[in-house]
Formats: sequence, structure tokens, C-alpha cells
Amino acid sequence: MTKEHAGLFTREGAQVPLQGVEVTGELLGGHARVRVRQRYRNDEPRPIEAVYTFPLPSDGTLSAFSMTCAGRRVEGIVKEREEAFRAYDDAVTAGHGAALLDEERSNVFTAQVGNLLPNEETIVEVEFLQAVTAEEGSVRWMLPTLVAPRYIPGKPAGDRTGHGSAEPTPRVPDADRISPPIGQVQYGLRMDLLVDLGREVIVESPSHAITVTRESGTRARVSFSRGEVSLDRDLVLSLRSSDTSAVFTPLATHRKGDKPGTFALTVVPDLLGMASAPPKQEVIFLVDVSGSMDGDSLPQAQAALRLCLRHLREGDRFNVIAFESSFHSFQPLPVPFTQRMLEEADRWVAALRAGGGTELLGPMQTAARTAPDGVLVLLTDGQVGNEDEILRAVLAERKSARVYSFGIGTNVSDALLRDMAKQTGGDVEFIHPGERIDDKVVAQFSRALAPRITELQVYFDGVEGAELAPGELPPMVDGMPWTLLGRYPTPGTGKVTLRGRSGREPFALTIRVDFPAESDRPAVEKLWAAERIKGWEAASLTGRRADSMKKRIVELAVEHQIVTRYTSFVVVEERTGDRRASGQPETRVVPVNAPAGWAMFGTQKHEEAEVAPIIQRPGARSRGGSAPVAAGPPSRQAPAHAVMASAGGPPPPPAPAPAAPLRKLVSTAQAPDMAKKKKGGLLGGLFGGGSAEKSVMKESKMEPPSYSDDDDTYADGLASEQEEGFSASARDAAPQEAGAEALLGRQLANGLWAGTGPGPEPVQQARATALALLELLREGITSSHALHGAQVKKAVEALLTLAAQLTGAPEVAELALGVAWLVAAGPRTRGRIEQAARPLAGLNGRLGNDAELRQHVDTLATR
Repeated sequence: MTKEHAGLFTREGAQVPLQGVEVTGELLGGHARVRVRQRYRNDEPRPIEAVYTFPLPSDGTLSAFSMTCAGRRVEGIVKEREEAFRAYDDAVTAGHGAALLDEERSNVFTAQVGNLLPNEETIVEVEFLQAVTAEEGSVRWMLPTLVAPRYIPGKPAGDRTGHGSAEPTPRVPDADRISPPIGQVQYGLRMDLLVDLGREVIVESPSHAITVTRESGTRARVSFSRGEVSLDRDLVLSLRSSDTSAVFTPLATHRKGDKPGTFALTVVPDLLGMASAPPKQEVIFLVDVSGSMDGDSLPQAQAALRLCLRHLREGDRFNVIAFESSFHSFQPLPVPFTQRMLEEADRWVAALRAGGGTELLGPMQTAARTAPDGVLVLLTDGQVGNEDEILRAVLAERKSARVYSFGIGTNVSDALLRDMAKQTGGDVEFIHPGERIDDKVVAQFSRALAPRITELQVYFDGVEGAELAPGELPPMVDGMPWTLLGRYPTPGTGKVTLRGRSGREPFALTIRVDFPAESDRPAVEKLWAAERIKGWEAASLTGRRADSMKKRIVELAVEHQIVTRYTSFVVVEERTGDRRASGQPETRVVPVNAPAGWAMFGTQKHEEAEVAPIIQRPGARSRGGSAPVAAGPPSRQAPAHAVMASAGGPPPPPAPAPAAPLRKLVSTAQAPDMAKKKKGGLLGGLFGGGSAEKSVMKESKMEPPSYSDDDDTYADGLASEQEEGFSASARDAAPQEAGAEALLGRQLANGLWAGTGPGPEPVQQARATALALLELLREGITSSHALHGAQVKKAVEALLTLAAQLTGAPEVAELALGVAWLVAAGPRTRGRIEQAARPLAGLNGRLGNDAELRQHVDTLATR
């Protein structure tokens, strides 16, 4: 089969017209400008219409839409949604070429391409913009590649207006517009991205094998190593600089002529100087155990949850809720975080099994009602249709509770997770195949407990700012980029002051700004308009005010050519002569891949590609109409929501399982190196001669592949790395990290390590903790470590609390406080250590000399 004729056929011989997708564009210093090109070809003897439902980033702003056929490119324009559809339908009925782009959700779009002529190729291009910000010199960019099946609650009811597999229900009235059919597809994805952040960066991808080609200056071009890949998982790029102090310019502007200018002001706050001890938290963990989690996702979620638990502090209260078609809890109500509860929760989590649908509404309501002022931590890979219903329920039950989410796997309801984070002051992390989970978990919990500024207000001095977006200023969180967009009527130089509260203390930050008379950054204007519209769409208005707001949204969207729920892109190619079609084209609904890692589609993914697209008969292009006609055996055409909803009831109560320390997911091939490294040493006698390492290896699992571009080109293909289970770089790093991972897994709920030997329990724990921290120090792990720093900080805090009980064991006290000083990076913490160490003669004069102190604690450690 030649490339030109590769594709998926129905039993009737109709070919899927989508031949391939290509991603091009630029990731620049302040924003990304990305183009998604869809290549269609009609190999049938008559004109057809293609319908393709696909995702885009929920925080993207669509900026252009075009169609190229017969060598002619025609630009699209934004119109009110129904007006755009009428223009499209009239053009197709009249025999002209046309394309329509509708927004179904903030991250789901449908392209309809009408009157594709026989043996002719058509290119449809969608362009979008994204704001790009950096945290400590690191940028992360993600592009979703398919609309995954969603759990659709409710009984079918209402008229169909789309071409999807699912039927509308009262709870998800647009289900037929967000459920493309699943099939064996052969069209793929190509990439050609230019990266230029104004400095040298390292480009990596946890999702795909990539090739990075260096160009002049700081420019680099990124493509897939294999040329073309399947559209079955998110494309993820991580761009990091070796200079962690590097940040983007905090102010970007656009102004032409006498029109008002637009600005985007970004602040990365450093609030550590105002931080106090983290407050006690009430945390509810919600873990998805639906059928879609069967496969890679559930073990990842369990590992993440165990690590989450180990970052709680004694005095915090917690509970765990597992949900699928129903839900059940670890305990009836939140319980104090203790060592016993930690071990019981470990066993309960380990016994979870996947099955059922993704019924998220009930557990989220229960969690928000149980901890209205707490922290809700959601771990899910699920796609749900009733996103608005869930969001409204959470907002109605909470008081000040914040939602922090982990979106696990290749496809997840990212719009819902982002909205819950934004409207509750929480955050969201997406964990893709091949990525380590633990570093995301640590970063998330650090943000959950980090200092934050609330009740923010903005004041302008010497310059004027208007029409600010977002209209309601979100909290400012330590270390997290915070962006304010707005308009300035006249140019000038002045100050912008942000005022708020850090706990009960007032906060103020003043920034000098220059609003120029001329500036050419049109992306800033579109980003401002999009953020303004998002704020308006989130307003809960009814009646005439809602109608007025809709009109306002349409006007601003049309002015700046932005697609919204009320506006669409349409493009029409006027045709004459033989190129003008007659009659109504048959509709071909493009199928999509099953998401990678979803075991529920395992059988289907290995079947021969015999059928899967849905054929719509002439006349079915209208917004209403009958259900699509399946082109193949009914057994293969079951609606996705039916498959997901029929996977059984609630799981049985968790069976007791033996307690085990948190384990690093490593391959068994790494075990000999781990054993050699950790045999004997300071910890051998204290912790039983490497028993921790043996237990780690006993129940280890393979780690997903990870890729780095140290040599600019990724050695070995994605398939070979997946077969082996871990990449060469991961293999090389494993012996150095495995011992530390096992050691950290033995940390107790109180932040200390259990020890043996002479003396009362506080002395045993202090010595064991000091030796553990000393071993971590040898591995280069201190309180500033990006991954394990939080656990080190927890141990240091525990030693400071324990110091008063060590008066009868001065050498142990010197060892504990000396090691605490060496692993503690913050001046405030070191000041507390210095105060606690004043009665200890052995530390006098040594705390300011790390080399002498290190020698002293090494000597104490061997006694």
C-alpha cells in the first residue's frame, strides 16, 4: 500500500479522508504560536464531507484558520456560531468548498470540511497562541492529540446535533459532539517546531523520542525521531536552562497608532522571607479506580498517593476516597496523620483495583462537604462529560477549600481540572507516560503548603491601566508565575503596585513599568482578549444580563478573531466550472485512536482495521438529525460511554495487605548495582545490613522510558526503549538514586527514622535520622533538592523539635544538629539550629565552617 493510499477503509470501501496531521510553529520567549495542519484526500469517485473532532490546549487562543486546495489558500473569518454554520452549509449546498471550526469545549473542537473533490488534497490549518511562562528557567509545553472517550452520565434524551458515538443526556446535552468514534487509524502526527527562548535550553520529551537540531544562536528545531507517530497520547516538551536564575521579561506590550495599548505583566514572587511554619492541613485524597485506570494508570496513581501521604505532617488530618461508578472511603471521616494510620492507608491503597465508570460528581461533593476549608487532592486519568455540573457542585460545597489535581496518563479532562484549580485557588499537574510521578507530587504539595498572597488589588501610579484580565485577581503563590493583562490608553512610565495579605500580614510589591507608544507584539492583544472572554464566560448570569454578556463576548471575539463557545471560524472557497460540486456530499466521520495505556481497548487495538468510521447519509450535515449509521459490525461500534459505564459495580472492600515501605519503581536489571552500592556502610548495622534495599528489589517494577537530548539526537527508538523498560540515561542514574529512594521510603510519619541501640527512643530516633540525612548528603540530597527536599526539611524540623529531649546524650545531639545544619539551606532554619546548639560545646565555632563541621559529624557517626 503506497503512502498516498494508506488509510482506514470501511467494509463498503469508503476511505477515511484524513491522511495525516502536522504540528509546526514557534515556542518563543513570551508565547507559543503553533499551527496544526490536517491533510485530507478524497479517493472516492464523488465529493464527500469530512468531520474530525480533535483537541487543542484549553489555555490556547485560536488566532487563525485557513483552507488550501488546488494550490489556493483561503483565510477563514470568525462569525457568530450559527451565522458561521449557515455560511458553511449554504456554501456546501451550492457546490463550493468550505470548512467550519466549532468549539465544543474549551479543549475540544470539530472541523467540518465540505465538498472534498475526488482525487484532490485539501489542507486545513488551525493556528493558536499560548502564553509561555517559566519557573526557575524551565518551560513545559503540552499538546493533546486525541479526544478520549468520556464517562457520560444520565439516560439518553434530546436531539442529536453532532456526529459522535454517544447520545445526548440531560446531564451531558452535547455528548454527541464530544465523542468521536474509536477505531484502528493509520493517519499519524508529524512535528517541526522552532524553539527560541533567548538562551540555550535543553529540550526533552517524556512522551516521545525526539530529535533536536541546533541552529544559529539560541534557536533549536524539534521533530520526532521516527518522523511520524500515532495520535494516541499527549505530546509533551520540557525546555530547561542550566541557568536557574534566568526568567522571562516580566512585561510585554502591543500598541499601534493612536489605539489603546495592551500589556501583560508577569511576576514570579519570592515569598519565603515571609513564610512561617506550614499550617495544619485537612487533606482529602480522591483516587480514580475506574475501568480506564486499568493498565498503566492505577499503579502510577497508587505510587503518587503513597508519596503524597508521606509528605503530610503529624497533626494534619486526612482521608482517601476511591471512586468509579460508586465510591468508598478509607475512613468514614478524616483522621489524624500518624504512623499507624499511614501504614493502614498504605495497605488500603495497595488493595485498590480498577473497574467501573468515572462517576466524579458524588466523591467531589463529599470531599468538599467534608473538608470545606481543606485541601482536595484528585488523582485521575478520566474524561467526563458533565464537567460543568461537577465544577458547580464543588464550588457550592466548599468554603475556602483548594483543589489540587494530578491528571494521569495520555488523556484527561484537563479543562475541568484547570477550571477547578483556577476557581478554588489550587493547581493542576499532568503526568504523562514516561514521566516520573514523585517529582510532580513533591512540587504539588510544596505549592499546596507554600506562602500565598490573597485579597490582591492593583494600583497604577504615573500610568493608567484599564479593562484588566482576569477581572478577579487570583492568589499569588510563592515561586509561581502570576500574570496580569490589561489595556493602557496612553503611553508613559510609572509604577504598578500589588497589595494584598499574607495570612494576617499586609503585603505590597511595586514594579516599575514602561508602556511604549509603539510596540509590535500582537499576540499580547489576542491573549488579553481571550482572558477577558474567559472571565465573562465564567460569570454566572441569567436572563437579560446573560444575553447581554453573550453579545459582548461575540463582539470582542469577532473584533479580535477568537473562537469561543458562541463564535466559530468559517472559510469558503468559491468554485466555478468542473470544480463546483452538485448534490449533497456524504459525510465521513474520522475515527480516533484508543488512548495509549487504556487496557479496556486492548482487544480492539489489535484487531484488523476493517471498519470504524461512521458514514453519515446525505442531508445529515445539519445541527439536528438522526444518529449516525455505523459502517461495521455492531459489536465494534458500541458507544464509548456504554463501554465505560458497563464495567461493573463497586470493588469489594480492600483486603489486608502486608505493610511495605514506599518503593522506587526500578527494573530488576538494576538490582545488582543497588545491592553492591548499599552493602555495608554507616546504615548497614543501624537498619539491618541492607534489608531495605532487599525489600525494594523484591517487589520492584519497571520504570517507563525517559528521554534526554544530551547528544541532541535520541539514541534507540521509542519501541526498543519501551521493551527494555527504561532508557540508557535512567539505567545509568538508577544505582545512584535507588539507595536514597529506599532510605526515604523508611521515613516515619513524624519525619524521623526508627533506630536501634542504647538509650531511650528519642535518642535512637535522633541518631538514626542523623545517619539517614548524612547518607542523603553523600548522595547530594539536601533541603534544596528539587525532588526530595521536602522530606529533608521535614526531618530537620523533626530533629529541632526533638533536640530538647537529647540533653542526656550530648554526642547524639551534636551529631543530629550538625547534620541538620549541613543539609539545611535556609538562613532562618540555620538560625534556629544555631540557637538549639548553643549549649553544645562540640558545635561551638564549627557551625560557620562546613568543612570542619563535616569532619566532626563523620567522626561522631562512626562511634
